[in-house]
Amino acid sequence: MITLHHCVSARSFRPLWLLEEIGVPYELVMHDFPPRVRDEAFLEINPLGTVPALFDGRVAMTESAAICQYLAGRHPQAGLEVTPDDPAYGDYLNFLHFGEATLTFPQTLVLRYGRFEPEERRSPQVVEDYSRWFLSRLRTLESRLEREAFVCAGRFTAADVSVGYALLLASYIGLNERFKPAVAAYWQRLQEREAFQRAKAVEREAAMAQGVSPKPAMDMLG
Repeated sequence: MITLHHCVSARSFRPLWLLEEIGVPYELVMHDFPPRVRDEAFLEINPLGTVPALFDGRVAMTESAAICQYLAGRHPQAGLEVTPDDPAYGDYLNFLHFGEATLTFPQTLVLRYGRFEPEERRSPQVVEDYSRWFLSRLRTLESRLEREAFVCAGRFTAADVSVGYALLLASYIGLNERFKPAVAAYWQRLQEREAFQRAKAVEREAAMAQGVSPKPAMDMLG
């Protein structure tokens, strides 16, 4: 049985969404955000105290994009991976990691200096600078999504889950209002997927059942 440790709306939503797309059984363990502060026992599970933490037999992983690649590769029947013999393989890997390394990173600074730091350490200038940094990186998506429904291979893949989480995070902090048309339409398509909607429902139900706040992670310290 796969076990996923998760906080509502955190990066661990990527593997949660992918697990719903794949349709395999899993156990979802919820934590209040940030778990390294609110759940000391979690440090024995993941010394960094971050989510995701995924366990699949002897496999233990903590990087959300890598977990997406692992799950898609382990469950090829779901059709969410792109194999090395496919001409789209390079695009697949690029966008799989683009979602985290290029898109999510600047948003963490927006969150830190807009919500998580004490009032006296917050910086509207940092927030706006890194908001623009994030939005400028969407140009890579905009041109592609004007021609294609998904980011690679002419179909929905794990790369869309990776990129899609970055757009979900943007929606929580109000940056979706500044999406250009092709990205906005793509984000709407992703939200309409049944597995996405199931993942949203599952995380809320699990949070309530396990006594964890259903509030998004980015609101926990705001």
